[in-house]
This record gives sequence, structure tokens and C-alpha cells, in this order.
Amino acid sequence: MSITTDEIDYSALIQPARVNSRLYIDKEIFQEEIEKIWNTTWVYVGHVSEVPNRNDYITKSIGTTPVLLLRDRHGEIRLLLNKCPHRGNQLCAYKEGNRSTFTCPYHAWTFSNTGDLMGVALPDGYEGMSKEGLGLGKVPRLGIYRGFVFGSFAETGPSLDEHLGGAKAAIDQLCDNSPAGELDLRAGYLKHRTKANWKFMLENETDGYHPGFVHGSIFQVTSTRIAELYSKDSSALTRDYGNGHTEFDLRGEWRRIDKPLHWFGSSAEQQPAYVKAMEEAYGPERARKIMIDGTPHTMIFPNLFIAEIQIFVLQPVAVDETIQHVTAVQFKDAPEINRRLRQQTMGSVGPAGMLLADDTEMYERNHRGAWVRDPEWLVLSRGQLRERKDENGYTVGHVTDEVPQRGIWRHYLKLMQE
Repeated sequence: MSITTDEIDYSALIQPARVNSRLYIDKEIFQEEIEKIWNTTWVYVGHVSEVPNRNDYITKSIGTTPVLLLRDRHGEIRLLLNKCPHRGNQLCAYKEGNRSTFTCPYHAWTFSNTGDLMGVALPDGYEGMSKEGLGLGKVPRLGIYRGFVFGSFAETGPSLDEHLGGAKAAIDQLCDNSPAGELDLRAGYLKHRTKANWKFMLENETDGYHPGFVHGSIFQVTSTRIAELYSKDSSALTRDYGNGHTEFDLRGEWRRIDKPLHWFGSSAEQQPAYVKAMEEAYGPERARKIMIDGTPHTMIFPNLFIAEIQIFVLQPVAVDETIQHVTAVQFKDAPEINRRLRQQTMGSVGPAGMLLADDTEMYERNHRGAWVRDPEWLVLSRGQLRERKDENGYTVGHVTDEVPQRGIWRHYLKLMQE
């Protein structure tokens, strides 16, 4: 497996049912990904609930670029670059806060939270200097869908609506599980640093082939029947929405069982306040359907993973390093179920959680394995001959089939060849 600095022929590295290991370990490829994917397509940044008040801000990232997600003095959501235009210092070192201005700690240039330069320290040395063009950098395009904030460094290109495509249905499904139709993502984020390429995580989030094996121990300890969702007799599906967006669709199994909140390991009797609020919001019939279907298990390319009870955000750091930011899904005005959502999140992906530890071990093993020269090709052919189109024209397969992985790499190839 040779790694060179020549122009990369991605079509020679990505085939319909296999990919070359070089894609995970080549530093030049990683840098091209930053430019052609993270600095070009729409990337999830954060949620409007994280900045509920005027002048609230929180530090985020788009790929390797640090940004500020804020609600400015006028109440408008903005995405500003976290960099002083004077000498490039990181403008804001605090994770979050509330302020109408930002002052650079290096030379005390001060900016409004609309991004404009307000003033400089010791201005007598800047006679005749215009403030125009010296404000904070801005993410050129910002889009919001049901509270989810996305940014794109590309001045032009597909709209957010076009980028999300069919995956909007997953966001709708998630938000509809809230009596208010909204999320409140302020429970706080856990950060998991993994010594592996970001694409191993991207592929794994909708890989239904591994849970029965990788997570077998947690299924045994908790005496759960979740493993049956990924058995050969399961009616659950994998789906390729296009544009790199993929999912498990578990609704077939939940509808077969036909019990509200069974998807959550709970019941209507155990969550009476939540059930009452849902029925008042949607009516008994629709509320029951929503509570049977539950929340989605969807990976929105390139970095937003809606994991039923959690939200994951992928942040690439280097070719061999990724940070996963994870928070509990919290429904607005639903304290009863939110408490259990937080508890289950801590039990599965918290510092002593059993679920993410399993996956992280696999990511890092995968990355070490990518350096092994023989075999250099990785196989993604499971279910290739039995995939089909659903009623909406999206490609689907059995829940253990590698429909999502093939879809991800098709979109990846398109972006990297543009």
C-alpha cells in the first residue's frame, strides 16, 4: 500500500463494494477531505436551544475550524470564526457565556457580537485606519432546520434543504417525540477522544452488522432483547437517503410489538406525565403512533448522528484522531422522560458507560488494522444483491446489510472528485 504525494485518483480507491485502506490513514487525503468536504458541504454546528438568550454564545467547530455559535444583541443566530483578525489569536477561550462584545486577550481589539470591530487599544498608532474589513470572519452560509443549526463555508452550492433531502424526516421524527415539537439540548456534552479516523465512526453509526457481536456483553448483562433487532429475522431496515445520509429504520419491529415507548425500554404506565402531554399535543391516535415509532437512528453526513436517545457530533482533529461530542436528547417541557434519557445516556456513553467503550475499541483496532498492507481492500458487499427501493425511492436493505456504507462512499467519491 503505497502512500505518495501525487494527485490522488479516488475512483481507484473506492469501488462499488470495497474501499482501499489508504483512505483512512493518508494525511494528504485527510487534508483534501477538510477542503472538499468539511469546508464545502453543510456541517451541523449546534442547536438554537444552546443559546436561548440574547448575547449567549458557545464555542463549536466546523471540521478543524473553531467557530462561535451565538445569538447576537438583536436576537439573531450567527456563526462567527473564533479568530482575531489582527494577529490571529483565538478570540474566545471560554466554552460558553453571555456577552455583547469580545475582546482579544493578546492586544485588546474589541468586537461586537455581530462581528464588527468596535475599537482597538492605543488607537493613536492607527491614524487613518479604516475598521471596514477588520471584523470577525463569518461562516458564509447558515441554515436552521427545526432548531438544528448548520453552516457552510461555501459561498454557493446546494441549499440546506437540498443537502438534507430525505433525512429531514429523521429530524422531524425526533422533534415530534417532544410534546412541544422542540428539543432543549442543554444537558451538557461529553467529549470522547478516539485515536482513529473520523470515517470509521461515520460508517459505524449505521452499521447493523456489528451490534450483536460487539455489544453482546451489554445485551447479556442488561437482559435486553435488543439483539433481536439485528437478527436475520428482523424486519428492521438500513436506508441510504443519498447525500451520504443513512439510517437504521427500526419502526417495523416497534410496530410489530405495538406498545408505546417500548422503543425506550419503558411503557405508557411508567411515563404518565409524558404520555398525557403527548396526547394533549397531538391527540391520542397520533401520539400513540409517535410513541410506538420512537426516535430515529440516523447519521446525517458528515457529522450529526441522531442515536435515538443521544446526539453525537463528530469533530475530525487529524487523520488518526477524532473527538465525539455527545449529549442526551432532551424534549422541551418533558421533565419526566428527560430524566431517564439523561440516566440512560450516562449508562451507555458516559465515562463508565458500557456501549461507547465497545465501539471505541473497534474504531482504534480498525485504524491500526488500516496500516496492515495485506489485505489493503476492505469489503462492503453485504446485502448488495438484495438491496431494493422503498416507497420513496430510497435504497434499503436488511438491518445487517452494508447499504449505508456503500451510500456513504458513493457520496464521498462524488465530493472528492469535484
